[in-house]
Amino acid sequence: MPTLAKDLNETVNPRVAAISPSGIRSFDAQVSKIPGIVKLTIGEPDLNVPEHVKQAAVQSIVENDSHYTSNRGKIELRKAISGYLERTRGVHYDPETEIVATVGATEALAATIFSLINEGDKVIIPTPAFSLYFPLVSLAGGTPVQVDVSEDDFVLTPELLENVLKKEGPAVKAVLLNYPVNPTGREYPREVLEGLAKVIADHHLYVFADEIYSELVYGVEHTSMATLLPDRTIFISGLSKSHAMTGYRMGYFAGPKEAIDNITKLHSFLVTSITDSTQAAAIEAYNNGDEDPIKARGIYQKRRDYVLKSLNDMGIETVPPQGAFYIFAKIPASYGTDDMQFALDLAKEAQVGVTPGNAFGAGGAGWVRLSYAASDEDLHTAMERMKPFIEKVNAKN
Repeated sequence: MPTLAKDLNETVNPRVAAISPSGIRSFDAQVSKIPGIVKLTIGEPDLNVPEHVKQAAVQSIVENDSHYTSNRGKIELRKAISGYLERTRGVHYDPETEIVATVGATEALAATIFSLINEGDKVIIPTPAFSLYFPLVSLAGGTPVQVDVSEDDFVLTPELLENVLKKEGPAVKAVLLNYPVNPTGREYPREVLEGLAKVIADHHLYVFADEIYSELVYGVEHTSMATLLPDRTIFISGLSKSHAMTGYRMGYFAGPKEAIDNITKLHSFLVTSITDSTQAAAIEAYNNGDEDPIKARGIYQKRRDYVLKSLNDMGIETVPPQGAFYIFAKIPASYGTDDMQFALDLAKEAQVGVTPGNAFGAGGAGWVRLSYAASDEDLHTAMERMKPFIEKVNAKN
């Protein structure tokens, strides 16, 4: 096994060296070593990819569809995404110039942030939030401004945004919104989004809209920032959550041509283009798969209701999720606020893995995230194991 030459030890990008690994993934790896653990740590759908979508990928491979495509993705795919966005967001994006297929929404986020954020720029991020956002902004030379929204029903209000912008000054260049929110499952009401859109426009900002969970909402309507503010929005999404296609790595970004051209350049340097069979599957999903997320939504909603009731019956305070497949739960007051230690104790003593709230930034302290994208069997086992653990915690205090 080679050892790095000593004279190369300091040859590293200091921004990368200063960033810690993902708190979500690190904790998951740590507790995965515990024998018999039931993991509710990762947002990984246990459902299968719809059969018609799988067959489109298979057919692509059989037909030797194995060559470079346009950096932006196949035009058939971009047309399919354009049609989907027109149906669901009421916005027409030119498939030739305003849509780019990426290696998951993760790459779309990275390409967007690295292309549009400069040294010293600030990006407003309501927290708790998906932990990937913070290092991406930092690596671009920007400053992630974490805005704790835990006291505002876990949504960024127009009034709070206005106050933060006054405090942070003209260095703010963008607001990053993800909803339904990972980790809380909160959806943003239309009236709140309309207020945010006005503030964003008044301050001449971009909005980076990560709407990867938008097909998974329960009893509420999803309103897109792309609908309200198309001239300022870089829209980011994909098929990982809606069609259980996490391993296919299918995402995209869409927005005004002038911004998309620059983001596309960086995207092309990073990955050239995405896999042909993934594109074939995505074409099928966007053209003929509108019903697929509806079936998934019904399954997730039943699981949500079960886990939510189980936790509430244990006396655990929760944020009732309106979308995605996560429940944000407050650790018992008798335990204190150390969510990391609580999650470790739960994993070691009850063999249930959850993610500490501190992994999601400001506003996450004292909370944990549970994913109900796991199987019914695992969810029932997890709740059965958690109950005596919570009773023991409460009894000690």
